[in-house]
Amino acid sequence: MTEYQNTAVYDESKIQTLSHLEHIRLRTGMYIGRLGDGSAYEDGIYILLKEIIDNSIDEFIEGYGKKIVVNIEDGRVSVRDYGRGIPLGKVIDCVSVMNTGGKFNSDVFQFSVGLNGVGTKAVNALSESYMVRSYRAGKFKEAVFSRGKLLSESEGVSKEPDGTYTVFEPDTEIFKDYNFITDFVNKRLWYYAFLNKGLKIIYNGEKIVSSGGLLDLLSEQVEYPLYEPIYYSSKGLEFALTHIDSYGESYYSFVNGQYTNDGGTHQSAFREAILKAVNEYGKKLYEAKDVRDGIVGAIAVKVKQPMFESQTKNKLGNTEIKSGIISEVKDFLIDYFYKNQEVADQIYMKIALNEKVRKELRAVQNEARELSKKTSIRIPKLKDCKYHLNEVPTGKKKDLWRGDESVIFLTEGDSAAGSMISSRDVETQAIFALRGKPLNVHGKKRDVIYKNEEFYNIIKTLNIEDGTENLRYSKVILATDSDPDGLHIRNLLLTFFLHFYENLILKGHVYILETPLFRVRNKKATVYCYSENEKSKAVKDLGADPEITRFKGLGEISPKEFGRFIGNDMRLIQVNVEHIKDIPETLEFYMGSNTPERRNYIMQNIDRFDPEPVVSAE
Repeated sequence: MTEYQNTAVYDESKIQTLSHLEHIRLRTGMYIGRLGDGSAYEDGIYILLKEIIDNSIDEFIEGYGKKIVVNIEDGRVSVRDYGRGIPLGKVIDCVSVMNTGGKFNSDVFQFSVGLNGVGTKAVNALSESYMVRSYRAGKFKEAVFSRGKLLSESEGVSKEPDGTYTVFEPDTEIFKDYNFITDFVNKRLWYYAFLNKGLKIIYNGEKIVSSGGLLDLLSEQVEYPLYEPIYYSSKGLEFALTHIDSYGESYYSFVNGQYTNDGGTHQSAFREAILKAVNEYGKKLYEAKDVRDGIVGAIAVKVKQPMFESQTKNKLGNTEIKSGIISEVKDFLIDYFYKNQEVADQIYMKIALNEKVRKELRAVQNEARELSKKTSIRIPKLKDCKYHLNEVPTGKKKDLWRGDESVIFLTEGDSAAGSMISSRDVETQAIFALRGKPLNVHGKKRDVIYKNEEFYNIIKTLNIEDGTENLRYSKVILATDSDPDGLHIRNLLLTFFLHFYENLILKGHVYILETPLFRVRNKKATVYCYSENEKSKAVKDLGADPEITRFKGLGEISPKEFGRFIGNDMRLIQVNVEHIKDIPETLEFYMGSNTPERRNYIMQNIDRFDPEPVVSAE
């Protein structure tokens, strides 16, 4: 007999059949990924916005409607396009009946992001209020819903241009305390503009338009390219690339106008084609790492039947497109190298430099690996979890896999680690305890990683020594105290990642854990507060002189309490970088040796800083 046995009766009465509407609301994550509150780029409210705009983009791709107007105010979103408009007799079905839409018909939509007829239905089901109005040939049809249920419909004559107008407000029962962050919306809309040359997007009155496509994207991201970006465009493929003086490689990949954050077959084909072109033109077998280190590239493809690994379309899975992309990219690059000898020379100089650095590092790497083997079989200070991001089991255990939930906390010292270890989920939450303050690596060469035991153990733990593609955890969470020392440690870790592994941040894997600063309680209630304002409100609400505890460090929070702060209600801040070109200047200002400049800045802005500001690099 097993240790635990469920005694509830399991018979025919327990079998349920949910409607599509009920299923979307009950299993929201299956349709839009994570919920969140808007503080991360991939949070659900941005997926709702994307699903509506995708339909407008599909119209533009098919040659209808060159303008999209987007307005967001107080959580209310409106999107107006000037495409063909939904056929009036099918307006209600297209936004409420699952697996219904025009995207299944390749005669009408040749290249579409949405092929499964789910997107707008999910938005409708997950919205407190949802209105769609279609204009076609001087007539209109309007339908109003709440949480997916039809409230009213109307139709009539209209002088409005053809197109579709959608207004929705996310359901606060599902998206609690959500907020649209303008920078995240801007980023998504600019991606649409870069991918659709000539499309005009008006966002809250501001015009977003690109005439250069992916060239504009690279110019936005890269300030000092080693050579003018290489650019190519055909009916089904567009790409741009250059090298910069940096570690690692960064790619922006798109399918039918959709940003694929996790890449996929089109991105891997692009990378392979670059290597093949360099080898063939240079008549030498170069190491892939030497060719790619420092590359910033962007690729966009159009695929008639894209297959994505999830409803949120972050990774492309079509394998049949690889050979075509490799051939087209490789042939163009070889021809380009012959016609642009100076650019080719710059590329091969960069490759030679990468090769030289790699060979110089080899001895240091080998020494670090040997030392690691001698000192300990296991990584000290690591309490690992059961499931990992890139380790998918097969067979019966596959359905139990939780690798995409796996996280690792880089925490400050044994005290904080102790509380977290006692309260963590051992299947998906790993803990790595730091030993004091890490080294400031700003301006340092890569060999410092292998000479510093702490950093070497971190990259071994994360499995990123040979690149970030095999990252073992979905989220890398910095968990430090909220005092000056803790914030300094956080800055030093961010400097490490930005300097050597910026792709972890660019791909949205690095987070900061928020823990409460205060506990306010009386005999009836306990409130945990994350700011002075929250503390003041809690004191007012509880009244009668409640007990107030100030948590000066993570180690002061008991394991019993800590469990709730790293559980379902965990508060995380995603670390974001708007432009790659901003990284060097930002690191130099905050972590460089410009002490007087930084001190002057702090003094001039002292009223904006918290009582316990982030300390500088010294």
